[in-house]
Amino acid sequence: MLSKMEPVTHLLTGAVLARAGLNRKAAYATAAMTIAAEFPDIDTAWSALGPVTGFQHHRGITHTFVGVPFEAALLVGAFWLLHRWWKRPQWRAPVSWGWLYAGCLLALLSHLLLDWTNNYGIRPFFPFNARWYAGSFVFIVEPVLLALLIGALVLPWLFGLINAEVGARKPKFTGRGWAIAGLVGIAALYALRYTEHGKALEIAAQNQPPDTERIFASPEPTNPFVWHVVLETPALYQRMVIDTHRELVLPASPADTFYKPETTLALLAAKRTYLGEVYLDWSMFPVLSEGQVDDDPRHPLKAVTFTDMRFLYDTSLLRTSSRTPPLGATVILDMAAPEGQRVVEMTMGGRVQK
Repeated sequence: MLSKMEPVTHLLTGAVLARAGLNRKAAYATAAMTIAAEFPDIDTAWSALGPVTGFQHHRGITHTFVGVPFEAALLVGAFWLLHRWWKRPQWRAPVSWGWLYAGCLLALLSHLLLDWTNNYGIRPFFPFNARWYAGSFVFIVEPVLLALLIGALVLPWLFGLINAEVGARKPKFTGRGWAIAGLVGIAALYALRYTEHGKALEIAAQNQPPDTERIFASPEPTNPFVWHVVLETPALYQRMVIDTHRELVLPASPADTFYKPETTLALLAAKRTYLGEVYLDWSMFPVLSEGQVDDDPRHPLKAVTFTDMRFLYDTSLLRTSSRTPPLGATVILDMAAPEGQRVVEMTMGGRVQK
């Protein structure tokens, strides 16, 4: 339920892609591609200016098809400078800046692909098209994916230790077959999850209310056959859990129905704040709730909370019902103040926007 695919998966993906053969084409390939696979998340540096600013720019230009070629050039340039400084007499692979650029480009694109697969989404065509796209068929922490990546890197090392014990000749490059096998396994995992995601949407469509406008399905991290679905109607959001293996909808509870609030002056004011505009630009299924800052109904301070239905579900790895909703934000407004001067405080993730 975090805002991105966790970094370990990105880093391991870059290393495995390099081991699949590009480390034989260019010196520095493994190091450069490992860094490149996580490099787009450098945009998290924006959070130094506040959580809302960080949220606004996360998965921005560094996560786009426009930005990726420049990021690859920047990384290759950094390794070129390292090469000029580090005079090593011999390399296992040739020094090829063209192949290194191609490898960095591939690793950077792998970051976009992995981020697209979860339910947070990316804007790959930004700044020309600001639309968010979310595959939503892989959880941000995918245990099977991690196992395949770790296995592809660790198993060659283990077998290398065994070969060293028996005196076998050490090859110049190792692990290519394991890396390719790991990537094939990941492709099979993604194909399974993508197929089951489609089934979940079909089952939801067969059980939807007549006035349903949109359907969205999010993954369960440890079970590719369990999906958490959101149905939107003009009046409410309805959650349901679907088991695609048994092709059934699991029983729902009253807590799975979220009625949309009536429009109030406080909600309108909250939507027009910096936080509100940034949040609603990203959110696909926004849930806004209004409350008093204290128990005195005459108090002019209002707290408006923003959440998104895509992230309001419990999983085997995280329970949202017992904690602050993930990717939730709150703006406190002084409704007695003039318009444009009502914002008292904006918070996100427990941090205050300065």
